[in-house]
Amino acid sequence: MSESERDWTVLLGGRRRLDLGEGLTLRLLSAMEVLEARREAGALAQEGRERALCANACLLAKALERDGRPLFDSGRATLEGLRIEDIAALARRWARFSREENPSPEEGEEADALKKAWSTRLTRAFSGVCSGLLGRCPPRPGPGR
Repeated sequence: MSESERDWTVLLGGRRRLDLGEGLTLRLLSAMEVLEARREAGALAQEGRERALCANACLLAKALERDGRPLFDSGRATLEGLRIEDIAALARRWARFSREENPSPEEGEEADALKKAWSTRLTRAFSGVCSGLLGRCPPRPGPGR
């Protein structure tokens, strides 16, 4: 690990690699690496239903390492080297690891409470600050009323 990676690990307060055993690790990716994986997957997938498999393979090509070196040099090589089940299982492990190390503000009890509050509150058009305008222009009954 380079000095800058150590600095970021300390700054971010988390692990950067997940040990899978037998010298294999999954590492967290930078935003640029994830973007590159998505672009590679877009070029690799020929149909819409292939996109998820190709995206996972391209992500693993960047995240899966053996003894600190990438196990595969591309998403295509990952597809050639692993079974679909292995790609899916490893991608799920990487996603779980990423969520644990980089929790989203959209997850957790506080976020669930906010989502519920926003989804169940009654809302009306022009309520609140704009309601003074309705006093000057009262709504007219529609046709058939």
